[in-house]
Amino acid sequence: MIEKDVLYNEFKKHGGVLRASELNALGLSSRQIKKLLENGIITKIKHGYYELSDNIYPEEVVIARLFPGAVIFLESALAHYGYTDRIPSAWQIAVDRHSEKSQYKIDYPLIKPFYLEPKLLKIGIDTIKVEGIKVKIFNRDRTICDVLKYENKLEREVFSNAIRRYVKDNKKNVRRLFEYAEIFSIKKKVQTYIGVWL
Repeated sequence: MIEKDVLYNEFKKHGGVLRASELNALGLSSRQIKKLLENGIITKIKHGYYELSDNIYPEEVVIARLFPGAVIFLESALAHYGYTDRIPSAWQIAVDRHSEKSQYKIDYPLIKPFYLEPKLLKIGIDTIKVEGIKVKIFNRDRTICDVLKYENKLEREVFSNAIRRYVKDNKKNVRRLFEYAEIFSIKKKVQTYIGVWL
């Protein structure tokens, strides 16, 4: 059986999540993986993905490891930028609309996928590092475009706070905002809600 600290280090190196194939590469057979599960050392997150039972990794790191193509989206991105005080009950992530939907049915962390066209998934991505792991998130300008696009999915207070805080944010990039607005066909909305404050 593998040394406990070797196992822990391997989990740490991979942001707290290891695939079955990665455990196999460490020399663990399926029987040994089963034993680790039974002894409560590791927990199965979803088919073929495991974490340490005493996992202390931030949820966004786990999401980045489980779904490398996913991007932190909408209210979850708003919370990251300080544009809302509300923490969404589930992580909102943007994913490829052609991806297999069943893979997102997991118990932990709680996620709410939004299925987007692949070309729209590539616009305005930033990468932040959390615990040494790269996590994709839409930048603040793209996020405000999403807020305007999905206005009817947001509570009024969340919507207006996001707009107000974006306008005051000295890290905003108005030129980029209008470029994105053009792509998402919401230029009029951007002028109506944000143009008046600039």
